[in-house]
Amino acid sequence: MRPLNTYIDHTLLRPDATKNDIRILCEEALIHQFASVCILPTHVAFAVDILKGSPVKVCSVVGFPLGGNTTKNKCREAEELVALGAQEIDMVINIGALKSKDLQLVKHDIAAVVESSAPAIVKVIIETCLLTDEEKITACTLAKEAGAHFVKTSTGFSKAGATIHDIELMRKTVGPQMGVKASGGVRDYPTTQSMIKAGATRIGTSSGVAIVTC
Repeated sequence: MRPLNTYIDHTLLRPDATKNDIRILCEEALIHQFASVCILPTHVAFAVDILKGSPVKVCSVVGFPLGGNTTKNKCREAEELVALGAQEIDMVINIGALKSKDLQLVKHDIAAVVESSAPAIVKVIIETCLLTDEEKITACTLAKEAGAHFVKTSTGFSKAGATIHDIELMRKTVGPQMGVKASGGVRDYPTTQSMIKAGATRIGTSSGVAIVTC
């Protein structure tokens, strides 16, 4: 297993996060050399400036947290974020379309954001707590076919977060090469280790410092 810090997307997506909160987040990410900071779009330019020249990437969100935005709006969001310096994009699928079995819309939505985000990495949030296992498999398959780089469990703003069962199911579905991100409710070292053992290659958490310093 690679060093634990390299799994962590140091996350602050609260709507009341201040500029100083983002500064502290970035400083912590620099100290611990986390994979990225994951922040709201309004903070991207500020974080890019702080993290310039470091290996810590800036990740932001598209269609967040509900996923019901039109594809054109998601693409505009992605293009602007990449132009501002974001290197990773976490997008929310159109959950209602998936549950309506409009799979062409879901796949097109993901593929369009992947294209608009290039060369940034795209992680596809499927919001597992709202899906059946069959729908989770379908969502992961569509994300893989659409060219996304990761599938991700949760926004952290719905009914529940990541589970071992979901990580195992997602890893089995996408195979060994695609990334799997566990996000939502991962707050301690034992849980983090369990998620990694189940197949997670990234951990989205606001508790990164506590996890790596326990």
